[in-house]
Amino acid sequence: MKSHLLIALTVWGLAAAGPALAARNAHDHGHGAAAVTLQLNAGQKWETDAPLRAGMGKIRQAMAGSLQAIHTHKMSAKAYDDLAKKVHSAVGQIVAQCKLPPAADAQLHIVIADLLVGADQMAGKVKGVPRVNGAVKVMGALEAYGTYFDDPGFRVIEH
Repeated sequence: MKSHLLIALTVWGLAAAGPALAARNAHDHGHGAAAVTLQLNAGQKWETDAPLRAGMGKIRQAMAGSLQAIHTHKMSAKAYDDLAKKVHSAVGQIVAQCKLPPAADAQLHIVIADLLVGADQMAGKVKGVPRVNGAVKVMGALEAYGTYFDDPGFRVIEH
């Protein structure tokens, strides 16, 4: 997955240009205008590796620990900044260490794009988008990961 670091960083950069643009173009490599969507691997969840499972577990833990404050609208800007840093850090570790087959990796990039867009929104880097929307985006990415990737220890956060 190291070879895809540039792609992940590009997606992260697109997040600053606007969440809609990043979500729409994160995986458009000039093969048409159709949006890329998550899908199962012939009806099965995509394989994972230890670095991916560890990183997604860190993101899940950070989000679960902040859920009450997010739901009650008591998250401070600093708390959102700190949460965004945790997401960015975990994504960086995933990108640097994860080694999935190309098809699974391509699917993972969809989840990573949403994680990065959400983290940037939580960090207040997207003008006009409330920080809470970033938390919702990250939660959606975690739910997608749990739905499409085979990580037996991962549990979607009930909210």
